[in-house]
Amino acid sequence: MAKPITSTLSDFHQVIIMIKDARNRAYSKANAELVILYFNIGKIVSEKVLAGNWGDGTVNDLADYIAEKQPLLKGFNHRGLYRMKQFYEVYSDEQIVSTLLTKLQADHNLKVSPVVTQLESSIFTFCKRILSKINWTHHLLILSKTKGIEENQHSLPIMKPS
Repeated sequence: MAKPITSTLSDFHQVIIMIKDARNRAYSKANAELVILYFNIGKIVSEKVLAGNWGDGTVNDLADYIAEKQPLLKGFNHRGLYRMKQFYEVYSDEQIVSTLLTKLQADHNLKVSPVVTQLESSIFTFCKRILSKINWTHHLLILSKTKGIEENQHSLPIMKPS
């Protein structure tokens, strides 16, 4: 005896839901990795520029080098690298990290040590748990629409970390 059509369609629909859910999880994980990558690239560029080891010309050289070695990559031009630098500088600021982690701790019972010596770990935790949950395009929008650190910390949606 053949299976009823409605049951088969329901099974098919369930498979489609599983495919969509898996694809969304994959996109989310890829976005998280890209945001962390951009944060880390921003850190390198920021530290080199701050130390006086790199200037605009060196950042341009890096952009050209990336384009030559990885011609299919997009977003790693001079402008993109400076956006990554800005992203790192804004969200590695002790004041922002401390304020947002304290807010998370209060709102979601997240255990975060307030010890300043653990700031590097706190910044990474902040980047991984919060910043990586927000699409890069939205980070660029936040950075372009705000003028200072205080505005940036209020522009981030506070969500419960996964």
